[in-house]
Amino acid sequence: METHACPACGKLFLPRPQNPSQAYCSSKGCQQERRRRWQQAKRENDEDYRDNQKRAQQAWKTQNPSYWRDYRRLHPQYAEANRAQQLVRNYKNCSILIAKMDASTQHNSMHAGLYKMVILPGPLIAKKNAWMVFLSPCSRSNLMYVP
Repeated sequence: METHACPACGKLFLPRPQNPSQAYCSSKGCQQERRRRWQQAKRENDEDYRDNQKRAQQAWKTQNPSYWRDYRRLHPQYAEANRAQQLVRNYKNCSILIAKMDASTQHNSMHAGLYKMVILPGPLIAKKNAWMVFLSPCSRSNLMYVP
């Protein structure tokens, strides 16, 4: 029996004798990736499957209306990280920005305090090697160190 290369991890493996056409190795992560890809292809190509998934999600949401509200309350770090990511997504949808060396104005001045800085990606025309960042106030309990 010949070896196959797993499309998920790239490692060589021997297919099980019961399934000589096995494409993915038996590791848990690769099997999860196989199922994920199958579901993605099924949603793209099968209208009935897509409709059934949508109805199942709506039924779950009806039975668990406060799930995300409770999750955000119990996991404040998740909520804060999600807000920062949403700001980055919003920024990506904006038109091209131009940053100048003295772009801040008096009415934009910030007060002394603790802020989290998120570097915003995207098309910028910047002078003096400026970074475009978003600063959001945060409390000491929400601090995360990201090297």
